[in-house]
Amino acid sequence: MKLQQLRFLNAVVRNNLNVSSAANELYTSQPGVSHQIKLLEEELDIEIFERAGKKLTGITSAGYAVLEHVDELLANVKNIKQAAEEYSKFHRGSLSIATTHTQAKYVLPKIFHQFAKMYPNIELQIHLGNPREMCKLAASNQVDFVIATEGLDNFGEIQTIPCYKWNRYIIVPKQHSLAAKKSVTLADLAAFPILTYTMGICNQSIMQKAFKEEHLAPNVVLTATDSDVIKTYVELGIGVGIIGEMACTKLTREQFSLIYAQHLFKDSVNMIGFRQSRHIPEHQVAFINLLAPQLSKDIIKEVISTKDRASRDSKINSYPVKSFSNYYS
Repeated sequence: MKLQQLRFLNAVVRNNLNVSSAANELYTSQPGVSHQIKLLEEELDIEIFERAGKKLTGITSAGYAVLEHVDELLANVKNIKQAAEEYSKFHRGSLSIATTHTQAKYVLPKIFHQFAKMYPNIELQIHLGNPREMCKLAASNQVDFVIATEGLDNFGEIQTIPCYKWNRYIIVPKQHSLAAKKSVTLADLAAFPILTYTMGICNQSIMQKAFKEEHLAPNVVLTATDSDVIKTYVELGIGVGIIGEMACTKLTREQFSLIYAQHLFKDSVNMIGFRQSRHIPEHQVAFINLLAPQLSKDIIKEVISTKDRASRDSKINSYPVKSFSNYYS
């Protein structure tokens, strides 16, 4: 059994049993991947995949049992590498983040700037996507951290630490009728087409609950993961935008009329998440500390090492999360 075979196996599963896509991801040939997987099956004396001719159509019961250990083994291989990097002469390593456009553009630059001064030899990588895509990357150990507000609770293997709480601004053109109102209500919002984030009006979201409690049905005409896309379409008069306060820069305030929506929607909490079983090197503990400064490095290490979720959450919740403006403005 070779480590390469296990990596091939893992890649095929992550690519929905598409051997060609797995080969492209691994910069190797499709026949080579197929051959190595077949050799692994022969060595283990089982069939990992169900087949229709040469095509992989499913995973066998034995395959699922094997894959559970493969995922853990590959995670531990990465842990070993990261542990060794901490003690290497030049302290080289990497930090890979899966996050949204809003976080990458409006929150992380200041954090990365501080981090780069502390660890100049660490390579930084940013992967953009929606919360579900990002959580999958973290759960499968393809990235070190996921930074998002929604979706992390749906992945039991991801451990989360709260970073900051934030709310929303309603943005409209300067001459819009809402700009002249002293107080905007949810009913006022529901009367206009709404532009907001992908998953912003999804089941169980804070915004969806707020409208539902008032027996209102919001007319969401556009969703996007990119705050700047929402701003562009608001400027065109397509509708009323609802975006995170992080994305409301000085330029945004000059371009639009902004209405703070904390009286309409509860605060959201931005989280940093990572696979529970993975090793967190010292430089990544420092990164968490920059994002969640209410927690000292020692507390972060204690939280990471606590296996029981209830005990871990109790420890985290004893350090209140402050608002975005207190930390990042």
